[in-house]
Amino acid sequence: MDISQLPLNALRVFEASARHCSFTRAGLELRVTQTAVSHQAKALEDVLGVTLFKRLPRGLALTDEGHALLPVLTDAFRRMSATLSQLEEGNFAEILTVGVVGTFAIGWLLPRLGSFKAQHPHVDLRLKTNNNRADMVLDGLDFFLRFGDGAWHGTEAIHLMDAPLSPVCTPAIGERLRTPADLADVELLRSYRIDEWSLWFRAAGLPPPHLRGWMFDSSLTLVEAAARGVGVALVPVAMFSHDIEAGRIMQPFRITAMTGSYWLTRLKSRAETASMKAFRQWLLAEIEEMPG
Repeated sequence: MDISQLPLNALRVFEASARHCSFTRAGLELRVTQTAVSHQAKALEDVLGVTLFKRLPRGLALTDEGHALLPVLTDAFRRMSATLSQLEEGNFAEILTVGVVGTFAIGWLLPRLGSFKAQHPHVDLRLKTNNNRADMVLDGLDFFLRFGDGAWHGTEAIHLMDAPLSPVCTPAIGERLRTPADLADVELLRSYRIDEWSLWFRAAGLPPPHLRGWMFDSSLTLVEAAARGVGVALVPVAMFSHDIEAGRIMQPFRITAMTGSYWLTRLKSRAETASMKAFRQWLLAEIEEMPG
């Protein structure tokens, strides 16, 4: 469609209605009537020649075409709003939004961000931490620093570093662990990746015991639970070197298991901006300078 033909008001109506799954709530946000919203949505469908909404007795549901359009508009409106806000404040800087798994953020990234700020003061960096699950489009991410195997659909992934897993616990519990077999007598704290302990026990040459410990959705909470004596956690131990040096936790065995690595990812459909290039080059240079 020719950009001069874009029905901008109707696109705003669609984006708000799709987010709320309601014409009424979209009308409240946009300060127009529910009837006006409904008419604009129908007009957009007529212009595009597709059905964007399924009208249900209690709200709306998106069609496949609606699902395809929503993230594109959400990202576009978010970027326009951010840029316009900066222009109003008279302090324009290029915004860079980076999602990062919390473990990597605290264990590696945050201690080094000062050098990025010093080298690129014009970049307005926005960090969004998560437990490794995010929608890059809906969350408005330029990059996503995540853990896994590097295979994500529609995504370009650059390997950053391996993340071998090893048990950690309090020194008091560690004194009772003479061999890996002793782990059968303590609480093994689990993540939502249910095969991690099995892989570690295989690396130790042992059959995995029946797992009965608590389950957590991030390594940060796993380690905090372990530091409080709840049990033994299996985590990317290099990300918690400060806790080990401080004596909060210890690594009773040097045996490790590999279940994934840390990656810098971006959508292949997302063109790399100047701020994205600056962050990528800085990050890879920091990785390159790491000892070992």
